[in-house]
Amino acid sequence: MTESPEQDYDPGDIAVIGMSLRAPGARTKEQFWDNLVHGRESVSFLAKDDIHVDETLIHSPYYVRACGVLDTYDKFDPSVFGISDRMAAAMTPENRLFLESAWEAFEDGGYDPERVGCEVGVYGANNPQTAALYSSPPDRVSVGPEAIEASLAWSPDTMTSNALYYMGLTGEAVTVAAVCAGFHYAVHLACQSLLLGQTDMAVAGGSMVRLPHPRGHLWEENRVLSKDGHCRPFDANGTGTALSSGVVTVLLKPVARAVADRDHVYAVVKGSAVNNNGVSAMAYGLAQPERLSACIASAMEVGGVTPDTVSLYEANGLGMPMTDELEVHAASMAFGKQTATTSIGGVKGNVGHGGVVSGGFGALKAALALHHRTLPATINLTEVNEDLDFPSTPFVPQIETADWETEAGIRRAGITSIGGGGYNAHLVLEEAPAVAERAPEAEGRPRVATLSALDDEALARQRARLKDRLVADPGLRLDDVCFSLNLGRKVMTRRWAAVVRSRAELIAALSGEASGGHVTETAAAPRVDASSFPHNDHGIVCTGTDADTLAGVAAAWVTGQQVDFASLHRGEDSRRVPLPTYPFQPRRFWRTDW
Repeated sequence: MTESPEQDYDPGDIAVIGMSLRAPGARTKEQFWDNLVHGRESVSFLAKDDIHVDETLIHSPYYVRACGVLDTYDKFDPSVFGISDRMAAAMTPENRLFLESAWEAFEDGGYDPERVGCEVGVYGANNPQTAALYSSPPDRVSVGPEAIEASLAWSPDTMTSNALYYMGLTGEAVTVAAVCAGFHYAVHLACQSLLLGQTDMAVAGGSMVRLPHPRGHLWEENRVLSKDGHCRPFDANGTGTALSSGVVTVLLKPVARAVADRDHVYAVVKGSAVNNNGVSAMAYGLAQPERLSACIASAMEVGGVTPDTVSLYEANGLGMPMTDELEVHAASMAFGKQTATTSIGGVKGNVGHGGVVSGGFGALKAALALHHRTLPATINLTEVNEDLDFPSTPFVPQIETADWETEAGIRRAGITSIGGGGYNAHLVLEEAPAVAERAPEAEGRPRVATLSALDDEALARQRARLKDRLVADPGLRLDDVCFSLNLGRKVMTRRWAAVVRSRAELIAALSGEASGGHVTETAAAPRVDASSFPHNDHGIVCTGTDADTLAGVAAAWVTGQQVDFASLHRGEDSRRVPLPTYPFQPRRFWRTDW
């Protein structure tokens, strides 16, 4: 870790300040991380009745009934975004998942999209084939004047512009087509835009829903899909991978700006690089070692990173001996001869191959590994492929989950993503910079905590989830929690507020165990004369910090008044912290025709 928080930050460094994920077996990034450190495989083995494909295909002796199932692939909560049910059904599942995930990444970073007040770029990859499989595109001539609106919901191209529009943002919107390297390309473009000053913040990610869903695959010898449905990275008995779906998004900002804004930083993007094999490909779609090696080396050079300081290499790792050998050879050339030991891992053993989002699974694994200083095991690796010749490389397979120790004095990870058609991409991540020490939180000072939702049921779920987080993480400071809630969440119609002096009081209030007039909600709000408070263009200005004054402000806010919470937190050293995001209430939306 960096010793001094007062350092001059590298102007090329980009902070990851928010993250969101849905993957097979994981609705949240926390569940995903728990699955990784406990070595769980989230690929499902399906009954024939669960598979929606042609009967002849299912009964083929080469059909493998394995799939990384995404249980929310057909569901969406349009009400949060002001989207009609008709439009929700028109939107492809990838559009819907990306929109909800981008929202969660903002909230995880402690930001309300409607209050960021800056240019935000959105960069995302999806699978163009999904739109055609979801429903044939509308015929503008025969459908009529609504066809344009419907086609914008349907089109893969508008996934990122829809996210900007429905979250109330302005900025760049770029939808990326780079097959299985799509997530990495999205992050690369986002970082370039931030470094050029074209945007102030950026969302980058990928969304993949394989249709029909769920489904298995046909096994063909010497192809990348597994014979038995299991992916075994670097294993002598590997036969490929299984298919899966998911969505990953990250919220990005230049590091110096993130530190100044008191953001929570999961990891830092030190460097990124992309290239294509072109005519040099050994075979179209296979990795070309020299080109992939050049891509990996370029990402390290861009970030000013020497290979001996990269102690985790998260491989593309398809689990097929031939492709694993090509990748390990390429990475070894990029890293060169070195004495440091680099852990090598592959997340596809856990979640299968997510297409355009597969690199996102690997990047989020690496970011969380940096955050927790832990190296998750590579599962399904029981017999290391001797042809990989790991002893002559800088790499050691990560067989067991372990603490992440490093000889270099700082933790760094390289993450490779390879796409059919010759696409290569590599990211270099570094652990978050050290933060300045703070004085202990003042005991007994009253503070306001706020929550809001579209209805009372969602509000109750928010209270329960926040209470569980506070109980599970005793290190969360009350001032940070209130700062993140008051400034980092969209204000909705049903509201709840509490004036509390400690974490214990907040937990009691969230549990419904507090008594007195300092906990209030829309359903039972006291009358307050809003005109008795000073106002500015952003609403009521908090001029006092005593419990009675704060209770009056809380009551005014709960009854629908606008409050300038920034004035309440001005002059504090509170920081944004990750807290539970909005509890979407998804319903099934599925279109079969226009």
